[in-house]
Amino acid sequence: MQTIALVGTLDTKGTEFNYVKQVLERLGNRVLLINAGVFSPTVEVDIDANELAAVEELTIDQVRTDYTRGEANAILAHGLRILLPRLYQAGKFQGILSLGGSGGTSLVTPAMQQLPLGVPKVMVSTVAAGNTREYVGTSDIVMIPSIVDVSGLNKISRVIFDNAAAAISGMFNHSMTTLVDTKPLIGATMFGVTTKAVDHARSLLDQAGLETLVFHATGTGGQTMESLIAQGYFAGVLDLTTTEIADELCGGVMAAGQTRLDSAIQAHLPEVLAPGALDMVNFGPYETVPAKYRQRNLVKHNPTVTLMRTTIAENQQFGQFMAQKLNQAQRPIAVMIPTKGFSELDAVGQPFYGPEEDAAFTDSLTKALTNNAVTVTKLPYHMNDPRFTQACVEQLKILMKG
Repeated sequence: MQTIALVGTLDTKGTEFNYVKQVLERLGNRVLLINAGVFSPTVEVDIDANELAAVEELTIDQVRTDYTRGEANAILAHGLRILLPRLYQAGKFQGILSLGGSGGTSLVTPAMQQLPLGVPKVMVSTVAAGNTREYVGTSDIVMIPSIVDVSGLNKISRVIFDNAAAAISGMFNHSMTTLVDTKPLIGATMFGVTTKAVDHARSLLDQAGLETLVFHATGTGGQTMESLIAQGYFAGVLDLTTTEIADELCGGVMAAGQTRLDSAIQAHLPEVLAPGALDMVNFGPYETVPAKYRQRNLVKHNPTVTLMRTTIAENQQFGQFMAQKLNQAQRPIAVMIPTKGFSELDAVGQPFYGPEEDAAFTDSLTKALTNNAVTVTKLPYHMNDPRFTQACVEQLKILMKG
């Protein structure tokens, strides 16, 4: 019988959590009830907020009297973020369920994100119908809209709570699979305009006995790959689509942050990089493009995405950014440059074709590189040419053997 951690602010929502606890138990689960609320819980709990406060070497009484409500919530959120993985590693629970408004969601989901991939995680929230990136991050949290506020039991909330309890129970009531070591895993990045290249690479890697996990380079995709690299999932990285760097430096909507490229370097993994889709920056619908960019070379990719061609100066920035990262590498890394274009739109006859812009990236990168462990190879092919992909895969295989 599995144990499900039921976590939340039991000082204000004890009735709701107690109801869900009873549903979970009727479904055959044990329940570990954890209070993350500042004040005394209104139901009996298994782990009280005092244990969360103790992570900061405080008592809950100190938290209540010496700190503002916002500061107290931050202390308990941090304590939960540290304590919850410890409880999981100790075998105290095998899945987690929570309910809350924006405050409760912000308090519990950072701790959920610290649990390993595959651990059942369900969050019933009033903010689940909006942008959930802040709450889900790069984890596999399942968000369920609460429809009504998590405040009291009623005809609607009971249905939602019942479904949530049934959902997490159902995650256990099947033939469980685990992430086992079969084929070595390769992390790869792809965009719509580099799909042909990555699909070909995946087939070549499969023939070589390697399994490829492809991440859509939309910001979250790059962050997720970086996270899994840091967790030790991969034997190598084929980072063909580094377009998130362009969004990071130009204010696009698909940035992956300043730490993009760091994980593979820090993990000393075999890695091949390419400037896939660095010819573009992503924005939302046309009307959302910043005014300073309205006169640039823009392409309406679809109703919700507008693409902007990058300039010589911007590509020089991209090269310097990448070089700064690669100069920290302590094992060989290969950068492969397709001189005939970086994406489907950066080709002869296409709206983003720009040999001078592309060359600016390459020249900037090579000038800024000071690390002899990094090689830069220019090939007379387009990004989506199978010959370029073949060369990238062969180079990765060489690095992995080394």
